[in-house]
Parts: sequence; structure tokens; C-alpha cells
Amino acid sequence: MPRTAASTLSSSSSSSTPSSPSPSSSPIPRIADRDRRRTSASTILRSVLEHGPVARSTIARLTGLSPASVTDYCSRFTELGLIREATTPRPSGGVGRPHVPVDLDESRFIVGGVHVAVPYTTVALLDLRGRVVAERELKHSGATDPYGPYGVLARAADGLAALLDEVPGSRPLGVGFAAGGWVDRDSGTVVEHPLLGWREVPVREVLGAQTGLPVHVDGHARALVNAERLFGQARGSASVLHLFVGNVVDAAFATNDEVHHGPRSQAGSITHLPVPGGTEPCDCGRVGCLQAELSERTLCRRARDAGVIEGANPLHVVAAAAAGDREAVRLLVERAGAVGRAARLLLDVLNPETVVVTEMGVVHREDCLAALRAGVGDERAAAVVPTGFPHSVLAVAGGSVALDVLYRDPLAASPEAI
Repeated sequence: MPRTAASTLSSSSSSSTPSSPSPSSSPIPRIADRDRRRTSASTILRSVLEHGPVARSTIARLTGLSPASVTDYCSRFTELGLIREATTPRPSGGVGRPHVPVDLDESRFIVGGVHVAVPYTTVALLDLRGRVVAERELKHSGATDPYGPYGVLARAADGLAALLDEVPGSRPLGVGFAAGGWVDRDSGTVVEHPLLGWREVPVREVLGAQTGLPVHVDGHARALVNAERLFGQARGSASVLHLFVGNVVDAAFATNDEVHHGPRSQAGSITHLPVPGGTEPCDCGRVGCLQAELSERTLCRRARDAGVIEGANPLHVVAAAAAGDREAVRLLVERAGAVGRAARLLLDVLNPETVVVTEMGVVHREDCLAALRAGVGDERAAAVVPTGFPHSVLAVAGGSVALDVLYRDPLAASPEAI
């Protein structure tokens, strides 16, 4: 059966199992060769992502790979439908035929994304550059949806199908899923999400059955750190910390393009990190834990107590601040400063080159960004930047789980084409 790019995002179980070695050979060189091929393929496709349209000779110069190797991989990517040759050749700058640059074939393939937050699920379609093609919010019926996780996932699958109908001619490579809480990437399971009431939900299995597509699952802070590395603020950074502050507060750390997951993907849980000067009681029995202190639920409750808003939508606090409400401004600026102090603690431990913060006030207001950086401290402030996806962060989160798989191992293939 012919190879297609859709097989790229299939389960890697068949492609990752080495063939049985002959009695006279060891599997170790074969494994090393496979890892080298995967790394080379990833490096070349990411060069096209970052620099395209780009000549093959330029890719060879940028990556240090041989021109023959670059040409071979580009031919395979063209066969898969991931890249295409540009229509207008560029002068070679010397004797010989003009260079024919290559670029991503952006019109052919897309990925689906599902992000489950507390109040709603975001479903989206992304192109190969991580740009949102279409998205939709599916509101939940309460803090813990009465339909349960399986109802939420069924409606997400229906939402993706509806979006695909709106983008005829594009072929889905797979689906990425992201959520807060404890999400195990390897098993494709939401192990625990207390705010949603989810425990041991087999997301990969359920969404895969409902969509008929390969499904990849991860926590949203890790999903977003990958998005920032591939398409956003952390391109080119040797190490990056992402801090997500919403209803759920968590973090992710990547170094040399590898995101740290820890056993069963428990890394990044900072729910109970103490906030200096915090006063908010936490379910754990202590006071001033990070999530209890900084969550959007807490922000909205404080805003209601101050008469700023009546409901539970944190964007109404931002709107009130934009309209000149001083109390709303104070609440947002103080929250951003506390986020900065939390980021400073993580900076002291991890010392990343870049810190990306996804927090509502920081995204929308310069005074909040200034308060964040002040909380971090002048000597580290320049390393701290807001998310590169201010208007589509949740839509990007889900799809980036699938796109990370593509760019990490673009030639991975299953025996069956989708």
C-alpha cells in the first residue's frame, strides 16, 4: 500500500519495534541508525518549517547534513505530500541550474485539535505551520459536565467533523488532545483532573474510535511549550519554561527540544507551590498554594466581592479594566505580579533561556506584563515573554500535540494508510 503523510501520525508501535536481528548481528547499530534517520528527517522538515521556501543547498548548510542526504529526505517528504517545490526557481548565484526551493505543502494536510478546559472544550483545525484554520467552542453544562467525560469527547468528535466539513479538500493527519491536570502521554489517558471530575479517562482510545484518526494526548502546558518551540516565542531557544495560569495552573520545561515528562507524565504539577504572601485556602488544607491563589476562579470571586463583575467570566474583568475600572486593574496587576514571583522560583530551579507565560492579564495588558517582569526581577525580566498565541492559545494547544509528533518523527509510517 502506498505511503501517505497520514500514516505519519499513526501509532508508532509498529514502526518502533526493531526487526529480529540475525544471529551474527546486534540490534544496537540498527537502533542507532533508526534514531539517526529520525533525527535527520526531523531536522530537515523543521528547517523547511522555519525557513521555507528554502533551497536544498541552504538546508544542507544550515543543518550540516550532506546535500545528497537532504535531497533524499526532501524527495521522500514530497512523496508523502508534506512539502512541494516552489513554482519560481531562484538564481544559483553562480554557474549551474537555478535552485528550486521547497516549502511546506500547506493546503493539503491539517491536524485536528481538542482542548478541554473547565468551562468549555475548544475544537480546532491547524495547518502545518500551527495556524488556526477553523475553531469552535463547545460549552460545558457546569464545572463537571453531567454527560461525563465520554459525552464531552463525543461532542468534541462531532465538533471536529463539523469543522472538517467547513474546510473541504484538506486531509486530516490526526488529532491532538490537551487538557490540564494529570495527563499521561504514553497511555493517552487523563489520569486525574479534579476540576472536571475526570479519573483514568482513556482519551486516545475513545477519540480514536470516534474520529477514525490517530490521536495523541498530552497536558496543555507541555502541548504549549512544544507550540512555542515550533511556531512561537521560543524558536531557537536551547531551553524553555512554559507557565500556564488559567483555572488550572501548571508548567512544562524543555531543553534541547526534549520536554520533560517524568514517570507517567507527572512533571509540571505546581498546583501546591507556595506563593509568598498568599492568603487563599487550598483544598489540601494549606494557605497560599499557587493554583488556589492564582486561578481564574479566584480572580472572578475577588472581582465579584469588589463589585467589578457579577458572573464568572474572567474576560469580563479584563473588559472592566479596559473601561477604566481601577479595582479591576488592581486585581489583574496584583495577580500578574504574583505570577512573576512564582516564575522566579521556577527560574531559580531550572534556569531556562526563555520563559513563556500564558496568563490572561499578561496577554491583554502592558501593565500586567510589566508587573510580571517586576515580580521576576530586573536581572531575569528580559527572558520572560507572553505567549505567542494571544488570541488562539487553547486552539493551538490541542493541535500542537499532533504537530509535535509530525515534526519529531516525520517519516514514521504504519502498515495501513488512512
